[in-house]
Amino acid sequence: MMNIGEALVQQLQDRDVSVVFGIPGVHTVELYRGLSASTIRHVTPRHEQGAGFMADGYARVSGKPGVAFVITGPGLTNTLTPMAQARADSVPMLVISGVNDRPDLGRGLGHLHELPNQLALTQNLALYARQITSGEDLVPALAHAFNLFENCRGGPVHIEIPIDVMPMSHSETGGQPETDVTAAKTPQADVDVIKAAADRLNAGRKPIILAGGGARWCDVEITKLAERLDAPVVLTANARGLLHAHPLCVPASPSLGAVRQMIREADVILALGSELGPTDYDVYSDGQLPDLNNLIRVDISSDQLARHSSSLLIHDRVEIVVPALLSRLGQSSTAGDGAERARLTRQACLAEIGPDMRAQLALLDTLRDTLPNAIMVGDSTQPIYAGNLYYDHDRPGGWFNAATGFGALGYAIPASIGASLAAPTETIVCITGDGGAQFTLPELMTAVDEKLPILFLVWNNRGYQEIETSMMAAGVDVVGCDPTPPDFSLIAAACGIPFSRCEMSAQALREAIERSGSLTGPVMVEIEMPKSSSTKAGGK
Repeated sequence: MMNIGEALVQQLQDRDVSVVFGIPGVHTVELYRGLSASTIRHVTPRHEQGAGFMADGYARVSGKPGVAFVITGPGLTNTLTPMAQARADSVPMLVISGVNDRPDLGRGLGHLHELPNQLALTQNLALYARQITSGEDLVPALAHAFNLFENCRGGPVHIEIPIDVMPMSHSETGGQPETDVTAAKTPQADVDVIKAAADRLNAGRKPIILAGGGARWCDVEITKLAERLDAPVVLTANARGLLHAHPLCVPASPSLGAVRQMIREADVILALGSELGPTDYDVYSDGQLPDLNNLIRVDISSDQLARHSSSLLIHDRVEIVVPALLSRLGQSSTAGDGAERARLTRQACLAEIGPDMRAQLALLDTLRDTLPNAIMVGDSTQPIYAGNLYYDHDRPGGWFNAATGFGALGYAIPASIGASLAAPTETIVCITGDGGAQFTLPELMTAVDEKLPILFLVWNNRGYQEIETSMMAAGVDVVGCDPTPPDFSLIAAACGIPFSRCEMSAQALREAIERSGSLTGPVMVEIEMPKSSSTKAGGK
């Protein structure tokens, strides 16, 4: 009979898990039993935070939960930041950790990696957190976790297994779910609600669509719906790539005044998979987002639907609701001014963001055009801020970063590794600043070990210039914003990664990429910015 460690690996394999990220330790040896004989690929990061961010990037690209194995105590606490990022951005993540022997828990005896109550650390953060106490607990715990991933808004789940439980025999048939846990039900919109939504959309003369990250898997259907309604489609950061280059596409932040004006003028608004949160809708914290009049809201999360006032709520997946709306609306096109409204809004947005941001958008456009259909993974750095304000990517789901939601620095390098493992034949572009890169530089060696075709693009302005600018604007003396970066050419050489350096221009960037040749493994390109306290084009 298998022990719990072996059964865990078998259960994950049966649930279509093909990659796990983790650093083994003496407290998790039994979790690794059977792993080498399975079909699951184990990837070793250099820090548990990297394991969590890799699981995040993997999940965003694959659509499947990212899985991390971490040790008791510091391994789990190192993973809390990625778990919080996953919670903020609705990313399915399964974190499996060890914990000390059950008789010793909470007694403060000074055991290695001891915490007062490890499970309590994750219970308020995770969608679900459970300790396995016997061989009969494993299957119900995993079943509930994957049920949540299938039927709820994404987020992290934590399962911990005490060291004395890991070697126990596993019962194939035993086990019941916890009595206080109810299986999540598959959301299903009411037919009458769909009809009412279709009627309102049909009656609208100036409709618009607000598309969030929950809509990113529905490009073809949303395009058809937009064309049928003649409705401009405003894309939040996590929806970029939908309707690429389409006349109805508005790839701009709802925090911009031009987008808000179009929202103000709309007579019916359809929000698809968007939490309507301030990191998309009020990034400047000015509180000027207009009322969302006649709002029809579609979301997989009933809790999310309850957080904003709406005229009509549809509790279901976007990819289910949009085809249902189309069947009610019919397929004939409606002639109107939607494309012109979208064009004028795009034009006004570009003028609004100013010349510094437009210069950075030129670099993003160069990346997109030089490496078409690439997946771009970003950190909190100025080109990413610019792109989140306005950027039209050419691949649905191919633009995501940590500069929204939780906003964790150090995200991009490990998340791009996870993305590459989820899409091994695709080009991955990691965009990070010199400051953010220093959070997770060691993870470059994971990309080397795995021979991943990732372009690591480092925006180097020698400090936290975005924060410096904010401090100056607030009349605060600038302190702590000038950490000296390493010589990235030497970092790349130490990792055995080809390196190129260029100035900030579209042509120089294109030439640097071309010098890198075909991506058969990791490559680094550094964009070197002049250090100037008066420059506003810098970032972390």
